[in-house]
Amino acid sequence: MRKVILQLAVSLDGFIEGPKGEFDWCFTDQDYGMSAFFKRIDAVFMGRKSYELTLSMQGEEPPPGFPKLKEYIFSHTLKKVKDGAELVNGDTKTEVEKIKNSKGKDIWLFGGAELISSLMNLQLVDEVILAVHPVILGGGKPLFKEMKTRTWLTLTNSKVYDNGLLMLGYKIKK
Repeated sequence: MRKVILQLAVSLDGFIEGPKGEFDWCFTDQDYGMSAFFKRIDAVFMGRKSYELTLSMQGEEPPPGFPKLKEYIFSHTLKKVKDGAELVNGDTKTEVEKIKNSKGKDIWLFGGAELISSLMNLQLVDEVILAVHPVILGGGKPLFKEMKTRTWLTLTNSKVYDNGLLMLGYKIKK
Protein backbone atom coordinates (compact mmCIF):
# COMPACT_ATOMS: atom_id res chain seq x y z
CA MET A 1 0.00 0.00 0.00
CA ARG A 2 1.21 3.47 -0.85
CA LYS A 3 1.90 5.91 1.98
CA VAL A 4 0.68 9.50 2.25
CA ILE A 5 3.57 11.64 3.44
CA LEU A 6 3.07 15.17 4.71
CA GLN A 7 6.32 16.96 3.85
CA LEU A 8 6.65 20.71 4.12
CA ALA A 9 8.35 23.71 5.65
CA VAL A 10 7.18 25.13 8.95
CA SER A 11 8.35 28.03 11.10
CA LEU A 12 9.51 27.42 14.65
CA ASP A 13 6.16 28.77 15.88
CA GLY A 14 4.19 26.33 13.69
CA PHE A 15 3.17 28.37 10.65
CA ILE A 16 3.34 27.24 7.00
CA GLU A 17 2.72 30.76 5.67
CA GLY A 18 3.41 34.19 7.07
CA PRO A 19 0.65 36.68 8.02
CA LYS A 20 0.29 37.86 4.39
CA GLY A 21 0.51 34.38 2.87
CA GLU A 22 4.23 34.75 2.27
CA PHE A 23 6.72 31.91 2.24
CA ASP A 24 9.85 33.94 1.49
CA TRP A 25 11.28 32.72 4.79
CA CYS A 26 11.79 29.19 3.42
CA PHE A 27 15.40 28.27 2.71
CA THR A 28 16.12 27.37 -0.91
CA ASP A 29 19.93 27.51 -0.87
CA GLN A 30 20.44 23.74 -0.91
CA ASP A 31 18.65 20.43 -1.48
CA TYR A 32 17.63 19.68 2.16
CA GLY A 33 16.93 16.04 1.26
CA MET A 34 14.37 16.82 -1.44
CA SER A 35 16.15 14.77 -4.15
CA ALA A 36 15.95 11.65 -1.97
CA PHE A 37 12.33 12.43 -1.08
CA PHE A 38 11.39 12.82 -4.76
CA LYS A 39 12.69 9.29 -5.43
CA ARG A 40 10.06 7.94 -2.99
CA ILE A 41 7.02 9.59 -4.58
CA ASP A 42 5.21 9.72 -7.90
CA ALA A 43 2.08 11.64 -6.92
CA VAL A 44 1.03 14.73 -4.98
CA PHE A 45 -2.14 15.71 -3.11
CA MET A 46 -3.06 19.38 -2.93
CA GLY A 47 -6.09 21.47 -2.18
CA ARG A 48 -7.58 24.12 -4.44
CA LYS A 49 -5.65 27.06 -3.03
CA SER A 50 -2.29 25.27 -3.25
CA TYR A 51 -3.13 24.12 -6.78
CA GLU A 52 -4.00 27.64 -7.90
CA LEU A 53 -0.86 29.02 -6.24
CA THR A 54 1.40 26.49 -7.97
CA LEU A 55 -0.28 27.21 -11.31
CA SER A 56 0.28 30.95 -10.91
CA MET A 57 3.95 30.40 -10.03
CA GLN A 58 5.01 27.83 -12.59
CA GLY A 59 2.44 27.29 -15.28
CA GLU A 60 1.99 23.78 -16.62
CA GLU A 61 5.48 22.33 -16.08
CA PRO A 62 7.15 21.49 -12.74
CA PRO A 63 9.97 23.81 -11.63
CA PRO A 64 13.59 22.71 -12.14
CA GLY A 65 14.53 19.82 -9.85
CA PHE A 66 10.93 18.73 -9.31
CA PRO A 67 9.87 15.45 -10.92
CA LYS A 68 6.74 15.12 -13.00
CA LEU A 69 4.12 13.92 -10.51
CA LYS A 70 0.55 12.72 -10.87
CA GLU A 71 -1.47 15.54 -9.33
CA TYR A 72 -4.63 14.94 -7.31
CA ILE A 73 -6.49 18.18 -6.67
CA PHE A 74 -9.01 18.12 -3.80
CA SER A 75 -11.80 20.63 -4.29
CA HIS A 76 -15.56 20.90 -4.06
CA THR A 77 -15.61 24.18 -5.99
CA LEU A 78 -13.37 23.55 -9.01
CA LYS A 79 -15.10 22.08 -12.05
CA LYS A 80 -11.95 21.12 -13.95
CA VAL A 81 -8.17 20.98 -13.56
CA LYS A 82 -5.29 21.02 -16.01
CA ASP A 83 -4.64 18.08 -18.32
CA GLY A 84 -2.95 15.19 -16.54
CA ALA A 85 -4.24 16.22 -13.11
CA GLU A 86 -7.19 14.52 -11.44
CA LEU A 87 -9.95 16.38 -9.63
CA VAL A 88 -10.99 14.69 -6.38
CA ASN A 89 -14.37 15.91 -5.17
CA GLY A 90 -16.07 12.81 -3.82
CA ASP A 91 -15.87 11.37 -0.31
CA THR A 92 -12.31 12.18 0.78
CA LYS A 93 -11.74 9.02 2.84
CA THR A 94 -13.01 6.72 0.10
CA GLU A 95 -11.07 8.50 -2.65
CA VAL A 96 -7.77 8.60 -0.71
CA GLU A 97 -8.04 4.95 0.29
CA LYS A 98 -8.64 4.02 -3.36
CA ILE A 99 -5.55 6.00 -4.44
CA LYS A 100 -3.43 4.54 -1.62
CA ASN A 101 -4.43 1.04 -2.76
CA SER A 102 -3.53 1.71 -6.39
CA LYS A 103 -0.13 0.88 -7.89
CA GLY A 104 2.63 3.42 -7.53
CA LYS A 105 5.11 5.01 -5.20
CA ASP A 106 4.26 7.01 -2.09
CA ILE A 107 2.21 10.22 -2.25
CA TRP A 108 3.29 13.70 -1.17
CA LEU A 109 0.71 15.63 0.83
CA PHE A 110 1.78 19.11 -0.23
CA GLY A 111 -1.02 21.23 1.20
CA GLY A 112 -2.89 23.30 2.06
CA ALA A 113 -3.77 23.54 5.68
CA GLU A 114 -7.42 22.51 5.26
CA LEU A 115 -6.53 19.38 3.29
CA ILE A 116 -3.76 18.52 5.76
CA SER A 117 -6.15 18.79 8.72
CA SER A 118 -8.82 16.82 6.90
CA LEU A 119 -6.49 13.93 6.03
CA MET A 120 -4.94 13.98 9.51
CA ASN A 121 -8.38 13.85 11.14
CA LEU A 122 -9.35 10.94 8.87
CA GLN A 123 -6.11 9.15 9.89
CA LEU A 124 -4.99 8.88 6.25
CA VAL A 125 -1.49 10.33 6.71
CA ASP A 126 1.27 7.79 7.34
CA GLU A 127 4.37 9.95 7.79
CA VAL A 128 5.22 13.55 8.60
CA ILE A 129 8.45 15.20 7.45
CA LEU A 130 8.93 18.77 8.64
CA ALA A 131 11.62 21.22 7.63
CA VAL A 132 11.57 23.38 10.77
CA HIS A 133 13.02 26.77 9.86
CA PRO A 134 14.74 28.86 12.53
CA VAL A 135 12.32 31.76 12.28
CA ILE A 136 9.41 32.93 14.42
CA LEU A 137 6.77 34.46 12.16
CA GLY A 138 4.44 35.59 14.92
CA GLY A 139 1.35 34.77 12.87
CA GLY A 140 0.11 33.29 9.63
CA LYS A 141 -1.45 30.01 8.62
CA PRO A 142 -0.92 27.28 11.22
CA LEU A 143 0.27 23.85 10.11
CA PHE A 144 -2.48 22.04 12.00
CA LYS A 145 -5.85 23.58 12.71
CA GLU A 146 -9.13 22.08 13.77
CA MET A 147 -7.53 18.81 14.83
CA LYS A 148 -10.17 16.58 16.41
CA THR A 149 -7.96 14.11 18.26
CA ARG A 150 -4.44 13.68 19.53
CA THR A 151 -2.07 12.11 17.07
CA TRP A 152 1.00 10.35 18.41
CA LEU A 153 4.13 10.11 16.30
CA THR A 154 7.40 8.21 16.47
CA LEU A 155 10.57 10.04 15.47
CA THR A 156 12.25 8.11 12.66
CA ASN A 157 15.04 10.51 11.74
CA SER A 158 16.38 14.00 12.24
CA LYS A 159 19.06 16.15 10.68
CA VAL A 160 20.38 19.55 11.69
CA TYR A 161 21.81 21.82 9.00
CA ASP A 162 24.50 24.45 9.60
CA ASN A 163 22.00 27.28 9.06
CA GLY A 164 19.75 25.99 11.87
CA LEU A 165 17.14 24.22 9.74
CA LEU A 166 15.99 21.00 11.39
CA MET A 167 14.53 18.16 9.32
CA LEU A 168 12.31 15.88 11.37
CA GLY A 169 10.81 12.61 10.14
CA TYR A 170 7.97 10.93 11.98
CA LYS A 171 5.84 7.83 11.53
CA ILE A 172 2.27 8.22 12.69
CA LYS A 173 1.22 5.67 15.31
CA LYS A 174 -1.99 3.96 14.25
